[in-house]
Amino acid sequence: MSFVKYNFEYERRLKACFIGAGGHSFRNIYPTFQYAPVDLAAICDVDGDRASAYARQFGASRYYTDHLEMLREEKPDVVFIVTAYHPDGRVQATDLAADALKAGAHVWMEKPTAASVEEIDALTGLSREHDRFVMTGLKKIFFPAIAKAKQIIESPEFGRPASIYVRYPQDLPEFGERGDLNRMKWMLDHIFHPASIINYLMGPIRHSSYEREPFNGGSVTSIKFMSGAVGTLHLTAGISGSGPLERLEVIGEGANVVVDNGVKVSYYRRAERPAYGRSASFLVKDEEAPLVWEPEFSLGQLYNKNIFYLGYVPEVLYFCECVLAGTAPEKGSLDNAKEILKLFECYRSTPEGQIGLING
Repeated sequence: MSFVKYNFEYERRLKACFIGAGGHSFRNIYPTFQYAPVDLAAICDVDGDRASAYARQFGASRYYTDHLEMLREEKPDVVFIVTAYHPDGRVQATDLAADALKAGAHVWMEKPTAASVEEIDALTGLSREHDRFVMTGLKKIFFPAIAKAKQIIESPEFGRPASIYVRYPQDLPEFGERGDLNRMKWMLDHIFHPASIINYLMGPIRHSSYEREPFNGGSVTSIKFMSGAVGTLHLTAGISGSGPLERLEVIGEGANVVVDNGVKVSYYRRAERPAYGRSASFLVKDEEAPLVWEPEFSLGQLYNKNIFYLGYVPEVLYFCECVLAGTAPEKGSLDNAKEILKLFECYRSTPEGQIGLING
């Protein structure tokens, strides 16, 4: 995204409806419409006062408390969905997305897409039946830093991606509790973040196994990819709330790339290590030296807004561009979501220390 248009600069905008008026959407999703080809027509929430307040705040002409009525009356091109969970732990947005597809609208929905592979398959069937697509907000793969890492590992000089390490703070309930979706709710909610990066950078997983510590519920998962590469997902439950949450490293062939805290990219290019026992300097040749990118936070630039460096604007803009072009999204697709749900279900069904097959 080298140049960003403002909403009013687009010649064509999509008629949009929004289901959900919660805190996350207020902070991070509605504000993205300032930079996307979206004409926000109506907002729906079960709390009519909130729906009315959000409509005033974000420029929607109407508000509703019944999403089916809104879909019937507004006939939107696209529907955005940011909601919570059913009492049984299932994802509310799964059913709402199905209703939007049946009404003839394309769907952007916040993660998680669903609570099972079966539900993803049902949405995929509806998507095909009604010739409309569903995109999940996998913001991590739209981080500028992650996009840069993807560009680097696909370059010839990096070589084949051989291994990956991803760190993310999340606890895993004890095995006996994982049949209860409510006990697995936060695992479901958060596994989409690291798993989307893993799938985006390395492709489908063949199998995995994990070990879990009983003090915080943290775990270390060993992964084997269909490509032959290997990886580690470190779920760091118990870390301090005062430090960075995430870290990514991908190893190629004589090169590696690191993303720290979601914003700093370090590319360690192929280089000859100084002669052991004989080198007086640690410095390598300039043409082999590491490359480092990190933002400055002094200027009033768009890239300093969290809705840009956290991927919210890029993902919403990508969705809108796909709709306008009539092309199903490759990033955030139902196929992507299905791979993530396969890993989630593997955690639910596979005891600690055993290998769980994800793709045969």
